Parts: sequence; C-alpha cells; structure tokens
Amino acid sequence: MLIPTDLNRYYLKAAKVVTAETVLLDHAVLVEQGKISAITTQIEPEIKVIDLGEHSLFPGFIDLHIHGREGCDIMDGTPESLETISRSLAKHGVTGFVGTTVTADWDVSIQAYKNMASAYQKGLAGAQLLGAYNEGLFFAEAHKGAHNESFFLELTKQRFDEIYAACEGCLSSFALAPELLKSPDMIRYITDKGVRVMLGHTDANFEQTTQALAHGACGGVHIFNGMRGIHHRDPGCTGALLMDSDAMVELIPDGIHLHPSIMNMVYRLKGADKIALITDCVSAGGLQDGRYRLGELPIVVEQGVARTESGSLAGSTLTMEVGVERFYNLTDASLVEATKMASLVPAEFLNKAEQIGSIAVGKQANFALLDKDFSVQATICAGKQIF
Repeated sequence: MLIPTDLNRYYLKAAKVVTAETVLLDHAVLVEQGKISAITTQIEPEIKVIDLGEHSLFPGFIDLHIHGREGCDIMDGTPESLETISRSLAKHGVTGFVGTTVTADWDVSIQAYKNMASAYQKGLAGAQLLGAYNEGLFFAEAHKGAHNESFFLELTKQRFDEIYAACEGCLSSFALAPELLKSPDMIRYITDKGVRVMLGHTDANFEQTTQALAHGACGGVHIFNGMRGIHHRDPGCTGALLMDSDAMVELIPDGIHLHPSIMNMVYRLKGADKIALITDCVSAGGLQDGRYRLGELPIVVEQGVARTESGSLAGSTLTMEVGVERFYNLTDASLVEATKMASLVPAEFLNKAEQIGSIAVGKQANFALLDKDFSVQATICAGKQIF
C-alpha cells in the first residue's frame, strides 16, 4: 500500500507526470481531501511525500465501452458482477467506466440497467461506474457482429423511455442503426434527454449517416467495426464519421480490430480530440482462452482474441494501459495524445471534464501509476488507493 487509508494530504512525486498538455519531469502532485491542489517542484517540508521513484503518473483511465471482465458481464444484472468488473478494471489503471450492454432479452436488459443505476448511486470498490451505455437491441442484421439478431427490436419512444427510466439518470450513451428509424427525429428525442447517440452496427450509407449526425448523433461505435466501410464510390458510415469534424469515434487499439496503418489514418483524420480509446472488453478479459458468453451469445477466445462461433469478432480481452501503449507505439500520436484519448476525451464526452480526466489543479485525484513497461503499479481514485 503506497497511501495509508487515513492519509488525506500528501505529495505524489514522480519521474514523469503526464498532463493533458505535456510530460512534466520530476514534479510532485499535491493531493488534499481527494483533489489535486498543486503540481509543483516546490515541496512543503511538513507534508508527507510519497516518492514514486522512476515510475510515471498518468491520469486515471476512463473506459467508455466495456462489457465485462474476469468471468462477469454487465448483462448478469447483479451487484456482485459489477463489483468484480470494477475491481478488475482498477488493476489496469482505470478509475471510471461506462457499463455497456449487449443485445439480449428485453427483461434481462432492463435488469442490467436497474443494476447499473444502483451502482451509479451507491459507488463501487474499484473503478467507478460513470454511466450506462445501450449497445444493443436496435441494430441492423447486416452488421450485427456479436449481437443476437433474434432479439433485435424497432426503436420506439416507449422502448427508449423504459430504458431511460430503468437507468434513473445514469444513461449516458445510446447506440443505434440510423437507417432503421422511422424518423431521424428519434435521435433528437434521445439527445434532448441528455443522452449521447452513437451510430453503430449499422448498414447506413454516407447520406444516412450525415443526416443522423445533423439531427444530433455525436459519433461512431468502434470505428470501422460493425458499420458499412469505405468504398471509393460510397464513403459509407465510416467515411461520414471520419469526415465530420465534430463526430467523436471510439477506437479499439488492440491491433486486431484495426490494422495499425488504419489506426494511424483515423488519428490523422480525427486528431487526438475526437478519438476515445476503448477496450470493448468482454467477460473473458483477465482469464484464459476458452468458451465464454457475451450476454446470451456463446463466444470462443483463442490466443486472447474473442469471436462468435461463426467467426465474428466479439469484443476484446484488451486492457486500457495496453491499449494506450499500442496506440502510442503503432501510430504518430504522442504519449500525451494517446493518454488523452483514454482519459480527457472520455471525460469530455461524459460532460465530466471539469471534475475528472486529466491531472490538473482542482480536479479529482485520479491516477494510474505505470512503470517504464506500461505495467500498472497502483491506481488511485479520489485520492484513495484502489489497487
């Protein structure tokens, strides 16, 4: 334990401190009552200093899109599963996450949302639940991926309202296939509730995607995956998202979902401010190869790659610190930029950037302590060590 449980005022001194603007060398971060009150080289002698040696202090990572870990799935709908996921994420530098559903029976889905609503209000022991994400139910069969099409439904105001009510204020994101809507006004109906609409598992063409963005959709679910790709005579959903300067795109940086050159292309087109690195991790994360389930769909994990029995990719077993390292090493992005995509960009997406997402004075003291090999040595949330 680096930080005694009763210590509320202390310095963390690190060889490197990764802020949203630069990498500071040999600086100390002053933590008081769970918040950052200074970033300095001038240490007050009466305050305890925790020397982190040659390790680097990163902001706590935020995973906007995750289904499960260590044998547990958001769709389990139980407090125990959410606690396991929360504690597992803390081992990997994550201080906040958005619990993500997958297509399943309607009643199972509603229970998953009610369970997240409870955890959102009460808190968790590890990484904190920052919201709920509907990824499921309202998708196109042509790009179903690891979603069971037998449960697909038409999106109506009544169905959205039932999901929204079950979440009790924690519904942050809502994925849909825009070409299936009877009217794009449905997108405005959702966004007027303060929920961000993401486009995914869709066969929408360029024009349909552009129209959805104009009506309030804000981005794309795991770019390139689960959507109509780019053709030189049809830019598709992918092309529309990449060319829209305001659209934020999720990206799975495992080197499997996207070729490194494609990851770099997305970086060059979108820049660091419009990419959120996600894991899309499933219940097999942190476990050995074998047979698992994603919601109600059987999946098989071989050499760490999760697929459905028909061969479609089914999320990942990626961890966030590995994702940041791979994006940094495989693209032109700087360390600051790669880190920002896993911390500040997600915080901005959730409208929580004033409180979390970067190492800055006045923000919550959320940190991931990494060694030179990007291995997480400790995770701190609101000034308390959670791993």
